[in-house]
Amino acid sequence: MFEPSAPITYKPAIVKRKMPAYTGLAAFVKDNFETTKPEPRGTYETPKMRQARVKAATEKANAEKCELLLADWDPNKPEKPDQVTSDAYKTLFVARLSYDTTEKKLRREFEQFGPIKMLRMVHDDEEKPRGYAFVEYEREEDMREAYKRSDGRKIDGRRVVVDVERGRTVRKWKPRRFGGGLGQTRKGGKDVNVTTSGRVSSGDDRARSSYSSGGDRPRPVSTGDRYGERPSAYSGGGDRDRDRDRDRDRDRDRDRDRDRRDDRRDDRRRDDYDRRDRDRYDDRRDRDRYDDRRRDRSRSRDRRY
Repeated sequence: MFEPSAPITYKPAIVKRKMPAYTGLAAFVKDNFETTKPEPRGTYETPKMRQARVKAATEKANAEKCELLLADWDPNKPEKPDQVTSDAYKTLFVARLSYDTTEKKLRREFEQFGPIKMLRMVHDDEEKPRGYAFVEYEREEDMREAYKRSDGRKIDGRRVVVDVERGRTVRKWKPRRFGGGLGQTRKGGKDVNVTTSGRVSSGDDRARSSYSSGGDRPRPVSTGDRYGERPSAYSGGGDRDRDRDRDRDRDRDRDRDRDRRDDRRDDRRRDDYDRRDRDRYDDRRDRDRYDDRRRDRSRSRDRRY
């Protein structure tokens, strides 16, 4: 235990090697450097440049495709003639429908304005709903009343957008799939898009001013409009039109507020039902637990005797 360890191995000291002296680059300039003019530098595509190029090419291809499809599109000759409505001036366009909305439910919602002659829900090739429908009334007055009062109505949890049928009533009209339409949810950036439900938001002053002044939204025409007794079909302007638009906005806001109050009342009622069911479940669980304890006491008493 007390024996000393071996002595440390001796190693000689390190001898530092003398480094060569620093020299310049003059000896390499003459023989190793290029004397001719270099080739022009090539341009390389950055990821942002590539994204912009692909986006521009896609937009151009889509625009050309829309032009070809628009040239072949005729609203008076649909793909399924048996499903087209007979009178465009009595037809109402309903969009932003829930995919769970049935034809029976939609008919029940719009029959309160008048008798319906035909209701067509548009489906794709796989017979899946596309979220919009056409409702044809028997009287044009019923269509105008439904157009005035049903925009922004909540159906199956979604607020719908109601408009007149423009394909057969407005000249040079283009649907949204061909780059037209009147929707304000995909106009451009976040500063111009309207994210609220319904045609015009109650807090959007800019949209309300353009709508009330007879902007891009036409109005349903009467029988006299079609035959030239009034200035023109779907024309805006005038004090009477502005008053009618103001009344329509006020009625729509009142209906929307009533729908919101009904939704809040339904939510409170549903919460009360859930709380009542939870209390009933707790009472039943406590009662079962009490019965189990009493049964255990009875068993222990029987074992004791």
